[in-house]
Amino acid sequence: MTSLSQKATTLLELHKPGTPVILPTVWDAWSANLAASAGFSGLTIGSHPISDSIGKSDNEGLTFDEVLTRVKQITAAVDLPISVDIEAGYGEDPKRLIEGLIDAGAVGLNIEDTVHSEGGRLREAQEHADFVGALRAASDATDVHVVINARTDLFVKEIGDEADRVDRAIARLKLAAEAGADVLYPVGFHSDDVQKRLTSELPLPVNAIGHPANSDKSAFAALGVARVSFGPIWQAVLAERSNELLARWS
Repeated sequence: MTSLSQKATTLLELHKPGTPVILPTVWDAWSANLAASAGFSGLTIGSHPISDSIGKSDNEGLTFDEVLTRVKQITAAVDLPISVDIEAGYGEDPKRLIEGLIDAGAVGLNIEDTVHSEGGRLREAQEHADFVGALRAASDATDVHVVINARTDLFVKEIGDEADRVDRAIARLKLAAEAGADVLYPVGFHSDDVQKRLTSELPLPVNAIGHPANSDKSAFAALGVARVSFGPIWQAVLAERSNELLARWS
């Protein structure tokens, strides 16, 4: 088995603008094994899919301990680099977040700027960067370089005027980059022009969300994307297909 430190290095090295790594978003050992068997080189664990899988709500309806329980099940099932969506951090101290993830066998994380425990407010740009910096410092205190994917919800929550939203997202994510992020995630489905601006103006590899049935890897590559994950969409597509099958019997 590869050491966690080596897995973290491998995960980071997979992020190549123009040659995006595809990291399917899984939620349990079954889905992780399915993706691993298909030949993917790493996986993400999504908060929304995990929540649905155990009957909890997304937006921190789970506790961090519940997330770690599922992470441990997945890392025990597959020997791949794993990144975990930890939403806004579940109100936990950055040190506990990093130590908990490493102990569970994960080597990466998504951290978003929506604070669900405080009415869904958006962290201020520097506030979010400071949280990223605290996560980086906590990781640096270990022998595992946890790959930090700093996410902003400006697009999905349609915060502020659309006319300058891209500018504000770029400014916000640049602060996160300066604070120690490794990857930047302006989550949302963007036009080609917007996606190209994001990949060309941001200083780090950019994560895009893809639809496993409708999106195209080559299109993301042409736009300079370095990483594609599916969020809750793979699980949703499987649910749609399952409904079609089960409807024949109901």
